[in-house]
Amino acid sequence: MFSVGDMIAHPMHGAGVIDRIEEKKINGMTRKYYVFKMPIGGMLVMIPTDNCTEIGIRPIICSEEADRIIEALPDIEIDMTSNWNRRYRENMLRIKSGDLMEVARVVKGLMARDGDKGLSTGERKMLRSAKQILISEIVLSKRCEYEEIEEKINDAMA
Repeated sequence: MFSVGDMIAHPMHGAGVIDRIEEKKINGMTRKYYVFKMPIGGMLVMIPTDNCTEIGIRPIICSEEADRIIEALPDIEIDMTSNWNRRYRENMLRIKSGDLMEVARVVKGLMARDGDKGLSTGERKMLRSAKQILISEIVLSKRCEYEEIEEKINDAMA
């Protein structure tokens, strides 16, 4: 179980801080929720405390692991199919895995594809989302500014 102030990562929203824990009655059922605050944009997400594991909620990576991910970015192999539907599904599975290296693989692949052929609206949205997930966790673990980490990632992906 997490506590108020813990920094956690949500596979589909990125990293943030548990702002509070509260009970809510929804559809006649009272449950405890983590109120998860995103540092970028201040969005609040309510996460049921009893199924965090199933959702894929985990503590954020340490600063050293963040450094390893940034250093590994130039060497990430990208293997994306040309079939749009299959590529979208594969990328979505990578993002949902909660594995930051898999998210980085999606970011790198979509950035490369954008440079070569351009992206569809759906893939452009996926790239923005995956980048936000990747950057938000590194920002919290390194205690840096968003722009600084975004620049490091863009440089490493080039």
